[in-house]
Amino acid sequence: MRHSRELAYDAPPDEVFAMLADPAFREKVGTAQGVVSIEVVVTATGTGFTLVSDQVQNTAGLPAIAKKIAGDTTRAVIREEWTDASSGTIEITAPGKPTRAVGTVRLTPSGSGTTYLQELEVTVKVPLVAGKLERLMADNIDAGLTVEHTVGAAWLKGER
Repeated sequence: MRHSRELAYDAPPDEVFAMLADPAFREKVGTAQGVVSIEVVVTATGTGFTLVSDQVQNTAGLPAIAKKIAGDTTRAVIREEWTDASSGTIEITAPGKPTRAVGTVRLTPSGSGTTYLQELEVTVKVPLVAGKLERLMADNIDAGLTVEHTVGAAWLKGER
């Protein structure tokens, strides 16, 4: 299933890019999202960076069918490869689980601020219930982005 989300930040793209490349920001987002544990590695690559965020997430509140697949906790690995300060790719996997989201991320100027756009193809390979589980996965990604945006807006105002 195709899924996209757009967020607006009140800061120029270079500041948003710097925030996204900061491991301390990513760890703060994980804490705000309530992850059980998080390990963030950011590696500079020319004008961009590669991020790997390895998280253990609590599955409390998920429907029974999803918990049956995920368990009480699930591991999520988010890998972003930014080629420069304007665009990159993203992949979200759960090792050992039949789920995956891949797509692109972009930062574009918008007045004095920045628009962040994430476009994904979400897939869950479980017969009969794949569509429902893909929608659930997309909803969880949205919820995570909402928290990231809240933390990011505060971060850009100096709340670190």
